[in-house]
Amino acid sequence: MSAPEVRLRPVTEDDLAMFRRFATEPGLIGLDWTGFRDAQAPARRYATDGYLGEDDSRVIVEVDGTAVGLMSWSARGFGVSRYWEIGIALLPDWRGRGIGWRAQAMLCDYLFTHTPAERIQATTHPENIAEQKSLERAGFTLEGVLRAVEFRAGQWRDGWMYSRLRNDPPPAGQ
Repeated sequence: MSAPEVRLRPVTEDDLAMFRRFATEPGLIGLDWTGFRDAQAPARRYATDGYLGEDDSRVIVEVDGTAVGLMSWSARGFGVSRYWEIGIALLPDWRGRGIGWRAQAMLCDYLFTHTPAERIQATTHPENIAEQKSLERAGFTLEGVLRAVEFRAGQWRDGWMYSRLRNDPPPAGQ
């Protein structure tokens, strides 16, 4: 079986229905569900900048012409330095097919090519083994545990921090 043809592309108006689903369907986004959100917010953001902002952006993950999820990146800082934090959300039917790690590696390549960032980071839940494997396959290194960093499902939970630096070796198979 050949690897899926993964592509990243800008958000279009047709994609807003998927964004609304992530905001209103419990469990669709997996462990990242934090309650209902404003279903009209995606349209307002799209009208502002098409989701391509200076400090925070989103693109669509596409496989063979089908939108299967989204990726985001947001500017973060430490002292005077800026770096990116990325995230991914795939629709449930598209998980477990090797799409996530490819999309994350592609987004890193894009950000390292078009911005001066030295560091890209991503966080995940300790119980999200699939995402941990995906990040590692995309060239990320586990840095450590962020204790009690997220309030989810009625309690404070730990998170795991991963990073990829500009000069880290590229992912195998890329």
